[in-house]
Amino acid sequence: MNKLVFFLGPGGAGKTTLAKTIASRRPASIFDMDILLRPAATAIMTMHGLDPDDRDSDEYKSLCRDLGYRITMDAALDNTGLQSDIFVVGPFTKEAADPEWIGRELASAGLALNEIEVKVVLVSLSDAAAYRERIEGRHSPLDGWKFAHWEQFSASLGKRTVAWPLPEDRVLQFDNSAQDRNAAAAAVEAFIYGALPAGP
Repeated sequence: MNKLVFFLGPGGAGKTTLAKTIASRRPASIFDMDILLRPAATAIMTMHGLDPDDRDSDEYKSLCRDLGYRITMDAALDNTGLQSDIFVVGPFTKEAADPEWIGRELASAGLALNEIEVKVVLVSLSDAAAYRERIEGRHSPLDGWKFAHWEQFSASLGKRTVAWPLPEDRVLQFDNSAQDRNAAAAAVEAFIYGALPAGP
């Protein structure tokens, strides 16, 4: 059975970059909530006369948030049982705080926690200034709300936990502040797979 690995954390922590770097050298498919939801979110926000690039406001969360997680998990769970591992990327704030969420999701695909290897990488940075630098560096129009409401956004940047009933060795708290992308990916890859591949 393939692995189901969640890369969770705030915007700007580097979740997607870590997942993509590891997936470039391992058989893994990436299901990034931001990417999967983007066309629908743009259409929904536009239909309601709201900023189509907004991904953080209360209006966005009310109209689009839960849809994004549903789309992401349906796509990810549809790939269980294949040879490619499954990397799921997103904040998952509410979901990670619900001890029963992962069990319900797996049950919807006819699975249980003892039938698939679930791991969680909780990605964070050292402080709010590091997040701001990373977010500014990606030059995305989807980050406009964050800068306009930085005090509100930065209040959500504390270290996160996951309440799912997983063994301790299935959850990694990972500070992604270092600038060496390859070293960071290697450390997370070792957590997921137990050993790095031999050779280049």
